[in-house]
Amino acid sequence: MPLVRRSKVATPKRLEEAIQGIKREIGKLGALRPGSLSQQARKTKTRYGAYWHLSYTHRGKGHTEYIRDAFVPQVKTEVSNFKRFRKLIDRLITLSIERSQLRMKTDKKR
Repeated sequence: MPLVRRSKVATPKRLEEAIQGIKREIGKLGALRPGSLSQQARKTKTRYGAYWHLSYTHRGKGHTEYIRDAFVPQVKTEVSNFKRFRKLIDRLITLSIERSQLRMKTDKKR
């Protein structure tokens, strides 16, 4: 079982405030899209051509998509939002575990 990193927030009230703050941040995120976006190059007989490639895994299956130049800024934002979402969820889980452990510790003392 991996160790849970203790946050600097120690009181139940502060833990709850931090959890609610993360939930608010998650609600403000826009469209989400997993994966990584990269620019690829291919060589035809006469010239090189660059294209954008999105690769991701969803429900255990790998997917790849070609992205048109016009949609690259949108997809970059969506991928960035998804990475932020994953970090926020990780922090939310850490704080929730800490809150639960703190509750059990205080209830045990009663």
